[in-house]
Amino acid sequence: MIRAEAGLALNRFVGVLPVVLMVSVMLGQDATKSLQTNQSTPDYSGMYSFLQEGEFVQLTVEDRGQVSGFVSRYGDQQGEHRAFVDHFIKQSKLDGKKLDFTTEIAQNAFYSFKGTIERGEGKKPTDEAYYVLKGTLTQYTLDSSHKTTSKSQAVAFKSFPQEAEVGDTK
Repeated sequence: MIRAEAGLALNRFVGVLPVVLMVSVMLGQDATKSLQTNQSTPDYSGMYSFLQEGEFVQLTVEDRGQVSGFVSRYGDQQGEHRAFVDHFIKQSKLDGKKLDFTTEIAQNAFYSFKGTIERGEGKKPTDEAYYVLKGTLTQYTLDSSHKTTSKSQAVAFKSFPQEAEVGDTK
């Protein structure tokens, strides 16, 4: 009787074993695909040039295509002590290489960018222009009567060199 029960238990185990192995293999493939997808998606986070020397765009790529950051530009004051104005990104979307963002209003102006992130002429992330933001930048200006005017232009903003990580000998 004990041998018969042991035989039944062994038969059940042998019957379930292929199912367990198949599920394990499938889960392992999904994890591998997910890891490959995450590794193959470039991290576009960093600083990029803006319209004038000294101005820049700071981008941080977050989960699910969200981008945070800001545009830092010279204010409208004249003279040698011009202050910077930061326009924080309030809406954004990164879908593959397509990037759209709109900034908040600061000093009666805000920006909208629609374009792509492309590989530039830089050979590695520590080079300038490893990535380039290419597209259309629209500057919206509000006057004293709250009338909005806009000016669009084609732009190409080059990434600043990223710092080499400790131990990086490439």
